Amino acid sequence: MTVVYQAYVRSFADANGDGVGDLAGVRSKLDYLADLGIDTLWLSPIHPSPNVDWGYDVADYRAVAPEFGTLADYESLIREARAKGIDVWLDLVPNHTSDQHAWFTERPEYYVWSKTVPNDWTSIFTGKSAWHWHEGRQQYYLAQFAPQQPDLDWWNEDVRREFDEILRFWSERGVKGVRIDVAHGLIKDRKLRNGHQYLRERPEVHEIYARWKGVAPGLTLMGETYVMPVARLAPYWQHLDLAQNFNFVRSDFELDQLKSVVEQTLALIPATRRPVWFGSNHDHSRLATRWGHPEAVLFLLLTLPGVAILYQGDEIGLADGHVPPERITDLADPPRDPERTPLPWTPSGDEWRNPWLPLEDTSRNVETSPLLSYTRDLIAARKQFGDDSYETLDSPTGIWAYRRGDRICRLNMTGKKLDGLDPWQGRID
Repeated sequence: MTVVYQAYVRSFADANGDGVGDLAGVRSKLDYLADLGIDTLWLSPIHPSPNVDWGYDVADYRAVAPEFGTLADYESLIREARAKGIDVWLDLVPNHTSDQHAWFTERPEYYVWSKTVPNDWTSIFTGKSAWHWHEGRQQYYLAQFAPQQPDLDWWNEDVRREFDEILRFWSERGVKGVRIDVAHGLIKDRKLRNGHQYLRERPEVHEIYARWKGVAPGLTLMGETYVMPVARLAPYWQHLDLAQNFNFVRSDFELDQLKSVVEQTLALIPATRRPVWFGSNHDHSRLATRWGHPEAVLFLLLTLPGVAILYQGDEIGLADGHVPPERITDLADPPRDPERTPLPWTPSGDEWRNPWLPLEDTSRNVETSPLLSYTRDLIAARKQFGDDSYETLDSPTGIWAYRRGDRICRLNMTGKKLDGLDPWQGRID
């Protein structure tokens, strides 16, 4: 019945007024999160970074970025959250580092190199070649995101040992889980053959997660497993505790399509694993913008079995922010800035002074949101289901009905009143 809350730290809450969210800001909102009823707080990367990719280009895996605070601040946050019944998860980026990480200069063998451009692999950000010339080494290095994010060579045993120690470091400081960035893509084909099937989803990646379970057995491992269709998730359920289901978030908010994803997932997932559902994150447009009908989306997310992830602002139906072209910071195409704009806590938005991304619309905010109590009540109801059982029930066209424990959930996924339910409304009986 776990509910995970993803906080994009830079845009969550700013304690020192510099326009950048920070760990002190997160700590100041722990009572809010506890009252909401969440179990786990997943923070976006908190490590030092040149911020070419806003923290997903890590320069030091064992430190905290100064703009967010200190290692002591992070340890205090973990302790205070735990005292309120909330576990804290780290966002780990093991596929690549920043080119400003000391390893890129001091341990170049940690990365993927070639004397020529060996294949047709392209950058996710630009669509151009993922191979980049390095004048100093007179070789090409692989970077499948920004050129400043060189991919690590996970065939190198020393790389694996480095991450063994990184996992131990954070586990010893009270981190209870890690969200693994690009979890499906750490291993590249050893022969660097043509075709993107050789760039990601290599079978040897599962050896890494089996190893990590031995290195830090107390950590929950949740993978960013961007694989489709659902059947391709199956190998990741071997050693990852949780595999994020992008088939769900990439669907339209349409009954037959979503029901198919849910039923396929539940039919395939082992009894020892839990499914993961989410409607927004730092890489995907907020659910209120992409899907609309936030009450209906929240009802579905928070009544399905397994693990539900709320991205900051989902609980109030926050839409994507407007970012003028001259304020765009993201290298990806299309840019992801709109889903990363600051979370408005008050109608004025004055808690954000000159924020790093603009906060132009504060009409939907935490203080006055009519949806917040609805979300809180759904999370409380979720915890009463008792188990993760699920059964689809017969229902009129346009109604999704399913049994959860001894309760029945009904969701009207149409724009007209049906079966006693208003448009886009749900009910638990």
